[in-house]
Amino acid sequence: MIALILAAGYATRLYPLTIDTPKPLLPVQGERTILDLLVARLEMLEDIAEILIVTNDRFFVAFEQWRQEYRGRKPVRILNDGTTSPEGRLGAIGDIQYVLEQEQIEDDLLVLAGDNVLGFGLEGYLDYFRKVGKDCILVRTVDDPAELRRIGVAELDAQMRVVSLEEKPQQPRSNIGVFALYIYKRSTLPLFSRYLAEGGNPDAPSYFPEWLHSRRELRAYYTDGTIEDVGTPEAYGQMRARLEGQGE
Repeated sequence: MIALILAAGYATRLYPLTIDTPKPLLPVQGERTILDLLVARLEMLEDIAEILIVTNDRFFVAFEQWRQEYRGRKPVRILNDGTTSPEGRLGAIGDIQYVLEQEQIEDDLLVLAGDNVLGFGLEGYLDYFRKVGKDCILVRTVDDPAELRRIGVAELDAQMRVVSLEEKPQQPRSNIGVFALYIYKRSTLPLFSRYLAEGGNPDAPSYFPEWLHSRRELRAYYTDGTIEDVGTPEAYGQMRARLEGQGE
């Protein structure tokens, strides 16, 4: 299995913090960055053969410097999607397709947002994927209606199969939030190009499983762990203070 970390965004809402520093490389626990914490989760997964990080031309050098200082046991490569501004970005699904074309990946793929801090390990998620043998999304209960309108929202049947999925719904049908951790079977990867060729939105990563679930069986894995995405400088400061207090 290959792990693909999406890190090609420009995080304009965090300016001025992210003018020269990509969001995943912001320190959150001493000198440890968001990316350090995320990769530490991947280091625990025996299934992961390689970690790919896709970024843009503006931040490519910063990620390459991080890679040179990385001391983990997993091979890591940084890929440059060639974009230089928020206006020209490929979008999350566009970046996934870029990597699939560049690398000719023929393996199962774990896709993660590079700017999330996870309060749980991923071992159970991969175990579930192996058990069901289907493409998987990760979900958790979200009781804040405003947050539900900013993310994907799913409806599930008793077997945790996805019945409906809508990205950024104005009227959420459930309180089951979909977060940017997906596992796709190798046989599903060619469908990304089909999705885009049919005019699918290349931006938010949940648009693809929204399209996919009506074409292939899609399963959901539930977590009650925390998933934090820092959206403002104030929220970043609060997260950093909390994580420093944990002393992890």
